[in-house]
Amino acid sequence: MKKYLSILLALSMIIALAAGCGTRNAGNDTASPSPSASQDPGNDSNAEIVDGKFVKTRKITVEVYDRGNDGGTPPEDNFYTDFIKEGMLRDHNVEVEFVPVGRWTEVDEINNLLAAGTAPDICVTYSYPTIQTYANMGGVLDLAPYLEKYKDMLPNLWDLLKEENIYYDLDPEKGTLWALEARLFHNMRINTFVREDWLKKLGLSEPTSIEEFENMLIAFRDNAKLLLGKDANKMIPFSISFDVGWRANNLFAAFFPDNMSEREMYINGFDDRHLLFPGYKEGVRLLNKWYNERLIWQDFPLYGKGDTTEDNLMKAGYVGAFIHNWDYPYRNGDEGIHANLQKLVGPDAAYIAVDPFKNEAGKYVKFVGSTVDRKIFFPATNDEPLASLLYLDWISKFENRKFLQIGEEGVTHEVQPDGSIKLIAAPSGDPKIMNSPNNIDYTITINGLDLGDPDLTIKSLAYGYGGVDKRFIEKAFATAKNDGKTTPTVHVGEIKAEEGMGPVLSEKRDTFLIQSIVASPDKFDEVFDAGMQDYLNSGGQAIIDERAAAYDKYYK
Repeated sequence: MKKYLSILLALSMIIALAAGCGTRNAGNDTASPSPSASQDPGNDSNAEIVDGKFVKTRKITVEVYDRGNDGGTPPEDNFYTDFIKEGMLRDHNVEVEFVPVGRWTEVDEINNLLAAGTAPDICVTYSYPTIQTYANMGGVLDLAPYLEKYKDMLPNLWDLLKEENIYYDLDPEKGTLWALEARLFHNMRINTFVREDWLKKLGLSEPTSIEEFENMLIAFRDNAKLLLGKDANKMIPFSISFDVGWRANNLFAAFFPDNMSEREMYINGFDDRHLLFPGYKEGVRLLNKWYNERLIWQDFPLYGKGDTTEDNLMKAGYVGAFIHNWDYPYRNGDEGIHANLQKLVGPDAAYIAVDPFKNEAGKYVKFVGSTVDRKIFFPATNDEPLASLLYLDWISKFENRKFLQIGEEGVTHEVQPDGSIKLIAAPSGDPKIMNSPNNIDYTITINGLDLGDPDLTIKSLAYGYGGVDKRFIEKAFATAKNDGKTTPTVHVGEIKAEEGMGPVLSEKRDTFLIQSIVASPDKFDEVFDAGMQDYLNSGGQAIIDERAAAYDKYYK
């Protein structure tokens, strides 16, 4: 069968590539391939199980990322792979073999393995289009019937992923399910940070409203001499970057209606910066006001993606506030913003997370990320679908994934007096060293530390930022979660108008938002409205219209 599929897939791939196939949902209007005997759970002979164990030993292969770590261990053969192999053989009578795939070349390698019919039974990728391409050619197993038939045998998998992640990629028209979405356990996105030492020096409390935040910025600007001395002319009360939509997202969220319907959020939610949400323009108008009052970094439009100028200004101590990734100032150890700020300015200099942007309902809404992460799928060459699902269930069991995430006490972690876990690095060459953070390459159904107790988990995460007082991390974590909101998960199939439009529309969005902020106040409406109309004319409106029709088809 595998030899036949290898030839079939190779020929199909040539045809598909020639036809331009490769988008996320390409080919959805064609009929689903008829399942082979191995794809039909009704013909699955793997049901010979007693007390959770196969009567006859089964064997499966599992993809694992090879990160090429110096001083690490072979990703396919080490202490943690042995832990998994021994457990699967003991609990389910399943032999496991790991197949290494380059982390940074994974899409190319998975493509090659699928085309050759030699892909592991359990594959992992961040690229759903890769899965969809081969699914359209009959090269991927439809998981829907297996998950339904064997649900009672997979309690840990269902408990961890829940229906949201299990059925995230379900095709609403055909009912096919080509992949499971791993759970992103900590889906925080963005925080607002201010200089804690500046607040204390000026006798200010942490801002809890837009008005208080604005007054704080004015206080920073007007007290530049006191705060920066001879460098007063370098004062930047508030900093943003060319990616305005990301870097001011918490502010914009305060202007959105609190009662937006699922339909409205979905139709206007294809831009992950929420550009089309009602009220967005008024948030940009406020930034325009601040820019013209010199409360915003005047040179922000000059520096593009990858430029480190802004970070260097933060490290030097010239920036009073900014919005960024939830833990941004605490990253990168000695090279990071926090460490350099304390080194260059003093031990009390630090950024702290605050919640100043209250919406009409009194909430501090922050849009958090989706719960989905890596995609797990079974190639059609997988002759052991049940054994493969039991593998996913085994690594999803709390005791097993917890051990994989923290390892052995005294070697890869220390237990603190309050019960929290402090991860430590095993010595180079130690067989228990982890090749990836929290062993995420083996805990493929979860990304993010989970100790079973939210408080212990937060305290333990705080230990992962060397040289940073854990109170900053704990506050940042709690702030990023406060009033967190996700855009709805909607299953309507392919939106053809979105194909290939992401980069084009993102560039137009970034450009006209910058132009709107730096415009003179009397020109703001003219500049913003023209930019928005161009965005809509360039494909945005077509996406809105198709999304509206698709939503109404499936949800009305």
